[in-house]
Amino acid sequence: MFFEENKLSMSPADAAFQRKDWARAREAYLGQLRLDPKSIRAMLQLSYVESLDGHYVEAADWADKCGALFLPGDRTLAIELARRLRTFNNMPVLRKVANQLLSAAEDPVALAECARQLGGANDFEMAMRCAGSAFALAPADPQVCLIYGQLLAHHGDEAGAVGQFDKVLAKHPSLGAAWWMRSRLRRQTQQSNHIEPLIEVLRSGMLDASSAASVARALHKEFDDLGNYGAAWKALEIMCRAKRDLLDYDKEDGRRLVDALIDMPIHARSAAPKLCSTPIFIVGMHRSGTTLLEQLLDASPNVRALGELNDLPVALRYASNHYSKDAVDLVQVRRLSVSGAAQLEALGRRYHQGLAWRLDGQSHFTDKLPSNYLNVGFILRALPDAKVLHLSRDPRETCFSNLRELFSDVNPFSYDQGELAAHFIQYDRLMRYWHQAFPGAILDVDYAALLSDPAGTMRAVSKFCDLPYVEGMAKTTSSSRVIATASSVQVREGIQIRSAPKWLPYAEQLAPLIAELRGAGLLARYESADA
Repeated sequence: MFFEENKLSMSPADAAFQRKDWARAREAYLGQLRLDPKSIRAMLQLSYVESLDGHYVEAADWADKCGALFLPGDRTLAIELARRLRTFNNMPVLRKVANQLLSAAEDPVALAECARQLGGANDFEMAMRCAGSAFALAPADPQVCLIYGQLLAHHGDEAGAVGQFDKVLAKHPSLGAAWWMRSRLRRQTQQSNHIEPLIEVLRSGMLDASSAASVARALHKEFDDLGNYGAAWKALEIMCRAKRDLLDYDKEDGRRLVDALIDMPIHARSAAPKLCSTPIFIVGMHRSGTTLLEQLLDASPNVRALGELNDLPVALRYASNHYSKDAVDLVQVRRLSVSGAAQLEALGRRYHQGLAWRLDGQSHFTDKLPSNYLNVGFILRALPDAKVLHLSRDPRETCFSNLRELFSDVNPFSYDQGELAAHFIQYDRLMRYWHQAFPGAILDVDYAALLSDPAGTMRAVSKFCDLPYVEGMAKTTSSSRVIATASSVQVREGIQIRSAPKWLPYAEQLAPLIAELRGAGLLARYESADA
């Protein structure tokens, strides 16, 4: 959103925008367009106006018009447009903008932002082209090096990624994201670690809350690698406090959302014809093993693994004409609760059409956004050919893994033990309801079984998905795809069964979380196995 720094020179349109007077802001920006019909700035502002005024479809239309008119030259416009197009998941137009910037080859900052947005949408080939071009133009720019290093890590070039992060941190030690990205790439040892510089920068007082959370996360990981669990826990507490203070979250919102999803009428599934490949939705809590399952499925020549996609949440935003930064929210559920078959069919068509550019003749593809567990009701009604795989893992392992993960702008519940337990209880409640509402339509995949008997588990998964089983589906190394999730390093190492779960050394500190899960009856199966 563009505003002049001097409020005295702010235009009437921008002043109305700042006052959140959407009607006057809309009228004023439309007036600017009448004077200059090709003003991308005015169109972008209108996109924000419509979005903030609750009109998602109209906001997306204005962003599309900006993309059609864009020409390189204005860095601020290019960056804002790239972000806006990603908001609406308009990947064809975002790719067009990126190609124009690549052809111009003159703006490394805009190219780096395109790389960031394309990478976030799992278009890693185009993202790497943009990042590589940006790096060639500005090899010392810290933000360019940061996104270039991140993409190198996604592609498995850990040495190249570490080199970029080292270069950034040598000149900009307050860039917390670089500390965390570097630490997560390998297991630290007594002989080789970054604990002293991490402690020094954390105590320096030069970090904002976001960077402090990233540095503390890196410090937790390195202490954990060395087996110093007391110090690791203290670092984790610092991370969680710093991140939680940045978030506006009420755990009751999660309960109300699940209530609304359960109360939503279950109409007949859409009769829409199959439009392209069969979607395989892999859902569950984050950090429950969804990346591992997708990696194994990708060994099938009939499956295209697409990673964590935003396409279904975007289709829901269009169907409800409402923006939510999450997979779904209460407003969307209420609006879509009264939707009929035609609206469901339109939702399914938009989802399929938005994915068509990613597919290359495969009969199946995976959509591995874990939080789509909230949307199982919409999936099974709007996409009658869809397969839903649900990862089930020991709640203690899952919750601890969430507690120690630093998410971007999702999972605000994951930085407080009470809020995390409350969320997991609601998640479990909803999944049990989906099984009741759609009997036989969801396959639970046990994470422990996936580790101990990958071949047997993947045979069952293949049968459920109407896929022929191939031997490579029992080994993560059968796939060389780019992995961008927090599990990327572990998945590339292959299937490993730990002698003890990661949460166990922290059992005393996790007592509040474990007590909440036990009180909800969620640990009996696992604690009996422990005994």
